[in-house]
Amino acid sequence: MFDGRLTVFEQWALYYRINRLNLKAQAAYRGEFVLGLLFGLVWQGSMVLFAGVLLLRFPGLGGWKQGDVLLIASMRLVSHSFYVALFSNIARLSMYVQEGRMDGYLLRPMPVYRQVLLSQFQVNSFGDLLAGAGIFVFAVFRLHIAWTPLIVLYIAAGILGGMMIEAGVQTLLAIAALRFTGTFTWTSWIDQMISTFGNYPLNVLPSPVKDALTFAFPVAFIAYLPAAVVTGHTASAGIPLLLTVASPAIGIAFFLMAKAAWYRSLSLYESVGG
Repeated sequence: MFDGRLTVFEQWALYYRINRLNLKAQAAYRGEFVLGLLFGLVWQGSMVLFAGVLLLRFPGLGGWKQGDVLLIASMRLVSHSFYVALFSNIARLSMYVQEGRMDGYLLRPMPVYRQVLLSQFQVNSFGDLLAGAGIFVFAVFRLHIAWTPLIVLYIAAGILGGMMIEAGVQTLLAIAALRFTGTFTWTSWIDQMISTFGNYPLNVLPSPVKDALTFAFPVAFIAYLPAAVVTGHTASAGIPLLLTVASPAIGIAFFLMAKAAWYRSLSLYESVGG
């Protein structure tokens, strides 16, 4: 994730400075900037509607109480908002390749992956974050748990791990974008897959589907498993307790593996000019 030639602090400072400039440039066009914010909120409107229906009509879902289900949904959405802000440009790599941007990235004295991530800032991430934070507030008031610093830290770690899982999945798919065009359809499909199944307790699904969304396509590690630890539903997770508790660390390890594979695959890239 980081360049060894810079300290962690220097790298995050660089991320901040460049993204601040990108955001300032987009804010200059106020109408488009506001539309971007509204797009994030409207796009996640279905999640807000789901939270409202759950609160008004149902006591819970699959043995999970209202607050427990809302915790899954809010953690997934908040982690997604951070993914959109920091990593979602990797899902646009096929478009960057078609536009010929990769040739310039390969010539500049900065890691290619970082240049892709910093190519633009996605304003709609703020809308995602607002929607997720709102659902999280509802969840907090309905969760029957003892709030401790450890619980708060674990939720934060779960959000970080969820962000890394989503970034890792899209990074692995971006390997194909180095060689083939037209992979953006697949990145959109994966985004929809996570949005569809990542907000609910997976134990309501048939076992083969639940296993596929845990081991073949790691949706469960984004929010379901961390929320299971916080709310005491680890017994229904269907995997060893240690693996469930370690889900945030697994998310970080998965991303680092995906990024290493992406860099090893840079040799697959062929310029659009031949």
